[in-house]
Amino acid sequence: MTKSDQSFLRQFSMMIGGLAVLTVVLILSALAIYSHEPKETNPNEPAKIAERIAPAGAVYAGNTGRAAMQAAAEAASKAAASQVAYGGTTDGKAIYDHLCTSCHTAGIAGAPKLGNKSMWGPRIAQGLDVLVKHATEGYHGPDGYFMPPKGGNPALTEAQVKAAVSWIVGQAK
Repeated sequence: MTKSDQSFLRQFSMMIGGLAVLTVVLILSALAIYSHEPKETNPNEPAKIAERIAPAGAVYAGNTGRAAMQAAAEAASKAAASQVAYGGTTDGKAIYDHLCTSCHTAGIAGAPKLGNKSMWGPRIAQGLDVLVKHATEGYHGPDGYFMPPKGGNPALTEAQVKAAVSWIVGQAK
């Protein structure tokens, strides 16, 4: 073999060796990436697990259970009643003093001021039911002014809203 043949074989073998090393590095990189990928899961598996661990039956406690359920329902209704705004009062002035005064005294967001007959006149002409509806559901006027639902206090009952609106209307007559 000549020197040029030996040089060619050496360079060719180094190139093949380099390609072999590159192949091994790429295979190891692919395995590392694959091992960190989340495994495929069966979308029905959670339902199967829930079905498998669900209780086999229920207990019927007869009248004792019925009494317990009624007691729980009464406790829940008492808890709900305690969440009514201002202790459930239907005194329109008290509700106004607690909630409505912030906007209807200063005329914030275009709110008609308490006792201002010129501002309340056209509204009163629409009828008390319309005013109560606007106070309960909220109202966005054509001039861009607005009334938030239940004056911004969702704990108010329909009766409380009606009492407050009636009291305010009474002040403007």
